[in-house]
Amino acid sequence: MPAEESSAAAARGNRPRVSAAISRALAPPLPASAGAPLGPLLRVRSATGPRRPAAPRSKGRTAGSPRAPRGGAARRLYERARRAWDRPLTAYYLILGAGLLITVLGLVMVYSASMIKALELNKPGSYFFRKQFLAAVIGAVLMAVAARMPIKLHRALSYPLLLGAVFLMALVQVPGIGMSINGNQNWLSLGGPFQLQPSEFGKLALVLWGADLLARKQDKQLLTQWKHMLVPLVPVAFLLLGLIMLGGDMGTAIILTAILFGLLWLAGAPTRLFAGVLAFATVIALVLIKTSPNRMSRLACVGATDPGPDDSCWQAVHGIYALASGGWFGSGLGASVEKWGQLPEPHTDFIFAITGEELGLAGTLSVLALFAALGYASIRVAGRTEDPFVRYAAGGVTTWIMVQFVINIGAVLGLLPIAGVPLPLFSYGGSALLPTMFAVGLLIAFAREEPAAKAALAMRRPGVRWKTMRRRVKKRPSGER
Repeated sequence: MPAEESSAAAARGNRPRVSAAISRALAPPLPASAGAPLGPLLRVRSATGPRRPAAPRSKGRTAGSPRAPRGGAARRLYERARRAWDRPLTAYYLILGAGLLITVLGLVMVYSASMIKALELNKPGSYFFRKQFLAAVIGAVLMAVAARMPIKLHRALSYPLLLGAVFLMALVQVPGIGMSINGNQNWLSLGGPFQLQPSEFGKLALVLWGADLLARKQDKQLLTQWKHMLVPLVPVAFLLLGLIMLGGDMGTAIILTAILFGLLWLAGAPTRLFAGVLAFATVIALVLIKTSPNRMSRLACVGATDPGPDDSCWQAVHGIYALASGGWFGSGLGASVEKWGQLPEPHTDFIFAITGEELGLAGTLSVLALFAALGYASIRVAGRTEDPFVRYAAGGVTTWIMVQFVINIGAVLGLLPIAGVPLPLFSYGGSALLPTMFAVGLLIAFAREEPAAKAALAMRRPGVRWKTMRRRVKKRPSGER
């Protein structure tokens, strides 16, 4: 072997020893507590030579981005939906969009369901629609005002609203001033074709006043005592219930009771206290039902499939007929058969049955999905806030709308007695639409007050966005394109 080759082979053989010696010389001294296990590890790693260069990362994923979720397209779709739900303005857009869509779809169905009823009363076919449209316009203004009002102003309006509602509800019982419609003395005449039902505004008054009362008591740490939790919330609620029951409106009384229980639940009422109030309200309800033949007949029509010998279950059964004849996609707008005198109250309490007949299962499921989105977003607003007033008020509004929705849908489906309550934001009735749209505006205001939502909305202002973009764009030389 030539001398050059033997010297090269010797150099290659001594290369690991040289690199190990260099590594030991350059390595910092180890603490005594490290002991012997770490030294051989360093010598072994250094003796193996330099590390191989890391494999190049894929272009679709950066160093700090999360790994792609496993599980295919369904998993990716779920992750995308979860990220969209966690955005700051999701609840804001859901409440606004669902509220407006329910109102617009309700206007369409009121026009379709009320045409024949208006012609029977020798009125134009669009008579009820024009009144509902006017109420929707006024309600949209109220919703916009409520969405822009600060929370302090909402709290300041709670007491005047409660006093006004009590005064109007008492005025209904004055002979010559109050009106009786369908056997219920709960209306005031405003002149001409317009009437007002003050008990609908009593729901909003109880929500705002009760939320303000409980929030002030929580700030003073008084809710740990059962007396402060019940007084004066329960006596005032019973005052409103008594004024409502003087007119015979059992359905509105049930919703007002549900609002009371919702507020007590959010306030953290003990189980024994909550059960006691619930048992007392149940006993009163049973007495009122037993002493009224009309309410007993409505209770007997739950699950009925035949109108009966005296047609006592006519409305409940024909509501089922309307839903059953709709099929998957319905008979088309305006093509309902039940609204031609067969189904009583087709544009108020039983408008959901006409919706099922004309729009089918697809239309009814769309309405249910919109209400589910509204309720879920409202629960999110109530659950994420740290303001006690916002939590109580949002929970009270959610209880009000969702309980009224369930009672109306349950009556149409034959699962609950007919309580005579309209479908919120959907049925005909300006007295019910106005306070409900104001309550939706209240939820929008609460959704806007979340810290993350406020920051996101501030970034969407034109001036803020322009300044932010100017900071991000670097200045270029005059000749660069």
